[in-house]
Amino acid sequence: MDIIIILFSLTFLICVAYRGFSVILFAPIAALLAVFLTAPELVMPFFSGVFMERMVDFIKLYFAVFLLGAIFGKVIAISGFAKSITAFTLKVFGKNNAILAIVMVCAVLTYGGVSLFVVAFAVYPFGAELFRTADIPKRLLPATIALGAFTFTMDAFPGSPQIQNIIATSFFQTDSWAAPWLGLFGGLFIFFSGLFYLHWRRNKAIKNGEGYGNNHINESDEEIQEALPKPLIAFLPLVIVGVLNKALTDLIPKYYGEFFDFSKFGIQGLNDLEISKLTAIWAVQISLVLGILSVVIFAFGHIRKNFISELNLAINGALLATLNTASEYGFGAVIAALPGFQSVSDLISKTFNNILVNEAVTVTVLSGITGSASGGMSIALAAMHETYISEALRLGIPNEVLHRVASMASGGMDTLPHNGAIITLLVVTGLTHKQSYGDIFMMTGIKTAGVFFIILLYTVFGIV
Repeated sequence: MDIIIILFSLTFLICVAYRGFSVILFAPIAALLAVFLTAPELVMPFFSGVFMERMVDFIKLYFAVFLLGAIFGKVIAISGFAKSITAFTLKVFGKNNAILAIVMVCAVLTYGGVSLFVVAFAVYPFGAELFRTADIPKRLLPATIALGAFTFTMDAFPGSPQIQNIIATSFFQTDSWAAPWLGLFGGLFIFFSGLFYLHWRRNKAIKNGEGYGNNHINESDEEIQEALPKPLIAFLPLVIVGVLNKALTDLIPKYYGEFFDFSKFGIQGLNDLEISKLTAIWAVQISLVLGILSVVIFAFGHIRKNFISELNLAINGALLATLNTASEYGFGAVIAALPGFQSVSDLISKTFNNILVNEAVTVTVLSGITGSASGGMSIALAAMHETYISEALRLGIPNEVLHRVASMASGGMDTLPHNGAIITLLVVTGLTHKQSYGDIFMMTGIKTAGVFFIILLYTVFGIV
């Protein structure tokens, strides 16, 4: 019965999210419904002592990353830098390599720190034009964008500033460059497997006489040949974010040491800060601030025209994204405290004895249930990270491997139909789940396979 209650609560949340209702409202409702069905007298204590506590913890740690990432993506977009990078990349690869070109431009933008949602909006007009010119079915465009933006650069490649790669750092005391070789090989596995599938689908369409298609909606009339900033300048902020992220990851611990003691500066009543848990977050935050400043310096004339309104949009978007994920995090904390969760955890543990496989399955299942990579990973690690760390220590597995497995697993089954990024992507491209989700799901499957590929690499060769 305890497990049924949890499954009922999760199913309820999935259904309301799929129908477009905000999880900010319905995540606590779903969580407290599970508590009520378990023990009605615990509803209010769980709301104040578990849901709200964990929700605030998430906001405290990650809000600045969401906010700065949204602002960085916005200034990259309104400055014309995103269009310049896209146009340059498409020009280099040409229409004969349209799929590769779109994947690469999405990868450059996301690995450079641009929000996944911003990438979808920035790349779509050029992607649609290129697919139309190359006569590639438009229904393959969402999967192509998903491969470039939602997979290997989001959480596989080491150093990614995306939140899915940052969350694990606070649980495992690692940094965003954790297990670099595993991340690189896993990312390349996803990249080449995804490209092979998309090209196979394109060739199959050609044999069937299928082209770009007619009567599509949301078709863009935007011209790629418009006056754009020089590519060298456009790429610079992305390079700044990447280089500084790596440099600061190394410098921050050396500068502050293991702990920061406020009392040494005459400030009383504050707890010491454990720097290892904050290094990756601080490194990304500082890098994004300097990246934003570099865009403002080089494109001030473009940015100032609509800066206030666009900045407010970015802030609103960051607030919504943070509260959505934090609400799901609070929901997960409540579920993890209920008896049924321990039963589910025990079932997974008994089914998957290998600690890395256990972690991958747990994270990807919860990410799929919540429809959120960051939310699912946060839920899983909040409940299980101490168990993973102690078991990994006993087996001699570095925390960096736990980090990379968790991050990559979070971006696997999270892209089920109710995922917010997938819904946004389909709306932007003017396509439906029926038209394009099958190919998107293949990217999801390939991404999930990538997690078990790196587990195999570590188990057989000891690669970290």
